[in-house]
Amino acid sequence: MTMAERNVLPIERADASAMMQQVLDRNARIAIVHDWCPDFRGGERVLARLCRIFPNAEVFTLFDFLTPEIKAEHFPGVRFHTSPANRLPMVRRYYRSLFFLCPFLIEQFDVTVYDAVISSSAAFARGVITRPDQPHLSYVHSPVRYAWDEQFSYLAQGRLGWGPKGLLCRYLFHRLRSWDTRTANGPDLMLANSSYVRGRIGRIYGRSAEVVHPPVDTDHLPYVSKKSDHYVAASFLAPYKRTDLVIEAFNAMPQRRLVVIGDGQQSSALRRLAGPNVEFAGFLPRADYVQTVASARAMVFAGCEDFGIALAEAQACGTPLVAFARGGAADIVAPLGRAPRPTGVLFRRQDVAAVIEAVERFETEGGAITPQACRDNAMRFSEQRFDEEIAEAFARLAVQIASH
Repeated sequence: MTMAERNVLPIERADASAMMQQVLDRNARIAIVHDWCPDFRGGERVLARLCRIFPNAEVFTLFDFLTPEIKAEHFPGVRFHTSPANRLPMVRRYYRSLFFLCPFLIEQFDVTVYDAVISSSAAFARGVITRPDQPHLSYVHSPVRYAWDEQFSYLAQGRLGWGPKGLLCRYLFHRLRSWDTRTANGPDLMLANSSYVRGRIGRIYGRSAEVVHPPVDTDHLPYVSKKSDHYVAASFLAPYKRTDLVIEAFNAMPQRRLVVIGDGQQSSALRRLAGPNVEFAGFLPRADYVQTVASARAMVFAGCEDFGIALAEAQACGTPLVAFARGGAADIVAPLGRAPRPTGVLFRRQDVAAVIEAVERFETEGGAITPQACRDNAMRFSEQRFDEEIAEAFARLAVQIASH
């Protein structure tokens, strides 16, 4: 535990709001450092909310591929700073392969002229260099997944064995772990987006962290009590999301219909894997996405998500969850058989048989799960709650730094 962590004391939420307003009234300049912005997904939703809480903030991000329309809607008036690598030809196609350069690039952002720094980090952002007297609050979506406990899964799914390419990746992951550990004590206060991530922070960095769940726009998500007959899987189609397990499970249950929403690096392979009862909707406009999720019999997710805003959004629509019990789902789901008002089924093995068993249990015992219970459960993840908890943590940190 760092000295800053030992001295950051809780204060009343009302006091935090007052202190926050005082900070904003002084027109404090805030630098928000975010890993990268490839699209407007969960991490970018958190970033957008942070920019609303801190209206004078400027964003520093390694790569920015957001469209002008997304920026106009979610980041009005926000200034973005990017790394020199953002200007490389066709970099959007291969930016993830530049991970070995990202620690160096993140350290080149000069944020020392700002009054405070907030990092929104799933990999590199919290390694930004700050002044000793500069408050640094880090909202941690996850420690670097592919450098730590998920390294072997990434290597296996990328078919990277012990050949030259595999050896090079393993060495680069080793170097990334060294940098990640060395910079772990940079932030004065760490917030984790779930209990699962808080545990990973403790094991990997030896630091404590407070849980502040990401914001879910519960006010604008429709509650639908009458469900259709389809199940839904919705995510960016990346290997760690394990949509392949869900598809294989529904291949073995041809009488049940699955709609897969999303696009990504696994899209072609998953389409080849799917049976005739699996429909691919691709990337959907927001209104169509919400309607498909809200009308679904249940959302099925087999990955280990750090939190999973899509899962919480489904609950806000009144849609039950059938999800892997590790990760953020354990915070979101009130499990059947253990909660007085259950909102979903959790399964503990990450394999096809476990998904099938969980879906069958949902159909057999799912009458105990009501759409209203799902909706009520999701209200604890509201945007207003996120704003208040971030304001309280920031005010606490500002008071602590100012007193030294």
